[in-house]
Amino acid sequence: MTGDYKEFLSTLKSKLNIIEVASNYITLEKKSGSYWACCPFHHEKTPSFAINEADQYYHCFGCGESGDVIRFVQSMENLDFGEAVNLLAERAGLTVPNFGYDSKNTVEAKRKKDSILKILNDCAHFYLNNLNSGKADKHIEYILKRRIPSNVVRKFGLGASLDFNSLPAFLLSKGYSRQDMVDSGAVNDVNGRLSDALGERLIFPIINAMDEVVAFGGRKLEKTDFSKYKNTKETLVFNKSKSLYNVNLLKKLKKTQTISNVIMVEGYMDTISLYQAGFKNVVASMGTSLTQEQARLLKRYSDNVLISYDGDAAGQKANMRGLDILTSAGLNVKVVPLTGGLDPDDVIKQLGADEYRRCLDSAMPLIDYKLKTAERGFDLTKTEDKRQYVAEAMKVIKTAESAAVQEDLLKQLRDKTGITYESLKRDLNSTPQEKPPVPDRIERKDAASVQDVASRFVIAAYLFGSKITENEDLKNISFVNGVHSIIAKYICNQKEFGDRIQPSELLEFFDAGTPESAELNAIFDYSDGDKLRGEVAEKYFNDCVKNLKIYAIDADISLVQRQIASQTDLEQRKNLTARLQSLINLKKKIKSGE
Repeated sequence: MTGDYKEFLSTLKSKLNIIEVASNYITLEKKSGSYWACCPFHHEKTPSFAINEADQYYHCFGCGESGDVIRFVQSMENLDFGEAVNLLAERAGLTVPNFGYDSKNTVEAKRKKDSILKILNDCAHFYLNNLNSGKADKHIEYILKRRIPSNVVRKFGLGASLDFNSLPAFLLSKGYSRQDMVDSGAVNDVNGRLSDALGERLIFPIINAMDEVVAFGGRKLEKTDFSKYKNTKETLVFNKSKSLYNVNLLKKLKKTQTISNVIMVEGYMDTISLYQAGFKNVVASMGTSLTQEQARLLKRYSDNVLISYDGDAAGQKANMRGLDILTSAGLNVKVVPLTGGLDPDDVIKQLGADEYRRCLDSAMPLIDYKLKTAERGFDLTKTEDKRQYVAEAMKVIKTAESAAVQEDLLKQLRDKTGITYESLKRDLNSTPQEKPPVPDRIERKDAASVQDVASRFVIAAYLFGSKITENEDLKNISFVNGVHSIIAKYICNQKEFGDRIQPSELLEFFDAGTPESAELNAIFDYSDGDKLRGEVAEKYFNDCVKNLKIYAIDADISLVQRQIASQTDLEQRKNLTARLQSLINLKKKIKSGE
């Protein structure tokens, strides 16, 4: 990183407050001089994510993630470093200078991404103009049939593809390359012939949280052997598993009000129908099985999610596939019952917004929904079916988080089956626990050596300004781990020039996701000052320093012993032996505490 660029980043971060930025994504509570929240990067119920406002960095004492305001926005918005810088620069009212230091590959990647976004934006306008051209009769007829008012059509940017050829011709006339057009996903290349990837469909622009068009969905207007709905392919700017339809309007909604819950539906029309009926807190998964990335995206806006998929059997099964993924991300999930096989759009159109609101009010907790779903397909008047149902129900009840919930569910099962509570309780205790869903981020398993653990504590004591370091000069301590040596050098340099030690500066030294960054995160675990205060901490610090010094001397002793063994010159052997004795004496002195 060049000096000019570092200076710009320093200026950028000086104009931002990580507390203000983070508050747009998570709820913070000030406590003991820091701001705390449940970590947005892993599931937890007790806050272990802390932000140090004075030094402008965050650290999670649960999963170990650390970073500054740029890294925070990178993680929350799924952006690369440059994109996060651009976003924050816009927020701070700064223009990112063109330093001209990017590599050839970086420049091409940026050009490609910018070109794709421009192509998709031009496509969106092209489709919109088609819809208003007087030539889109079938598209208008469908919109009127689905009772979508003109203001909602404009709000969602709906458009029309009239054929397969005019879009590629339009984009070529704008000067875009054939390859960039294909790479955008909007255009297909079949044997050298370019065609609209969503030809003759009603177009739904897919817009990300940055208000950028990143893809399109299209609906066929006539019966066909092809899929009724189709999305453009995944590209440099679009990953279906990380996207939610209508997240752009949800983000705008959050800026005006607190979002108590988010309604999750399956598709475009359900989203639009609910939105126009006044349920603006709605997003769609676009038919995909839910992912951890989508769960994290939802969590930015609310901790509560109402799943409102189709009321048919397929829709209910889709519910089950995604619920555990959402709960593993720390979301409180309820399922909205829709009767008669209706989907949300049908409920709104046929029964009205009030009826749908009643459906929302009757949303049931996840475990109750699972228990209800387990009953489907069994005839409880038949002995064999009842036994199979009880076995399935037990697996569900076993996952309850508390004994009180288990007791309540067992009583429900007793009332439904006629089996005594005592028998069900005994069976529950013998039911094997199903494996929990894989968490988003696995908690750390630290296999550090004794020397690394001691080094972390010693380094942290100096880094975070603990008084227990006052009687020991850091320059007298050697570290084997390269990360520890780099941090020690930084601390010594800051002290030598009288500059303030800023732990957040070290975050720029190591790339996120590397072993070096993980080691830095382990040191940040001591940033909670209580671990570096008091007589116990001071004694442990002194023991760690002693052990590190002895470890370094032992390494020197081993080296000198090897040199003596290979040395044939008597004078040299004599000098090395004297050196060896000196090291042995120094080790004894340190051990005795002299």
